[in-house]
Amino acid sequence: MDPLPPADRPRRNRRSDALRRLVRETTLTTSDLIWPAFVVDGEGDRQPVPSMPDCERYSPDVLVDEARTAFELGIPAIALFPRLDDNLKDATATESSRADGLLQRAIRRLKLAVPDMIVITDVAMDPYSSDGHDGLVKDDQILNDETLPILAAMAVAQAEAGADIVAPSDMMDGRVAFIRDALDEAGHGDVGILSYAVKYASALYGPFRDALDSAPKMGDKKTYQMDPANRREALREVELDVREGADIVMVKPALPYLDVIADVAGSVDIPVAAYQVSGEYAMIRAAGDKGWIDGPAVMMESLLAIKRAGADMILTYAARDVARALR
Repeated sequence: MDPLPPADRPRRNRRSDALRRLVRETTLTTSDLIWPAFVVDGEGDRQPVPSMPDCERYSPDVLVDEARTAFELGIPAIALFPRLDDNLKDATATESSRADGLLQRAIRRLKLAVPDMIVITDVAMDPYSSDGHDGLVKDDQILNDETLPILAAMAVAQAEAGADIVAPSDMMDGRVAFIRDALDEAGHGDVGILSYAVKYASALYGPFRDALDSAPKMGDKKTYQMDPANRREALREVELDVREGADIVMVKPALPYLDVIADVAGSVDIPVAAYQVSGEYAMIRAAGDKGWIDGPAVMMESLLAIKRAGADMILTYAARDVARALR
């Protein structure tokens, strides 16, 4: 067989690290990262999450120190998730909209200490609900429309505490428009909405639910989260949320849904986020800790794949480790 002519020798562009960097098509930077963090009440408290190596729940004062470190590493944004005691949970998520609720106190403290860091807040009932669902429950059914005012009140409370972006993760129909109207009416027109537009009913959320004690007390979330078998449906969900006023749309989980990320990125003209969820993180870390894979290398490769698929930003629990590696 004749050797390849000079024009058909792509290996020439792989001969050295400098040359590989020169022709690299996709680059992951610290500016692409969002660090998800768990908040608990108290002072000076940090609680390890057993199913998520090197992840902890932080009391607000400790959270401030950790967030400051993340920001100094070049991470521009943090996403906050509250872990509440059971005695504060009820059927209507009352605690979620209190001005002195845990998340609101954490937001104010964080924005005071690290004002330039973007604070993203979760909007869903499950951390506050005695039922553990993202929506209002009645007779074993999730009530979509009745949930919307609760979500809107939650988003307004977070905005008034200083949140830069609210992120509805509940998957109730129509909630983006409802929240946008509520924010505007309350004078928070500058607060953005990052919509969990494409959130699958995945088996990869287990460690997150351990961290927040937010697993549903009955049934599952398949009636409102997306079927993992569906791809075209994702574009419909995204189109609806963009029409309703979303500023950013998200695909969750990330790595098993690279095709969906690519589809969404090709269909919208607003930023696309992807969430490397707790199960994705835990699998890589566990295999790395066992010595079965090079954990840091696989973590970096997985995030690069998510970026290559079209994500403009990535939520990952590995954000701080990755930022250190990228420096």
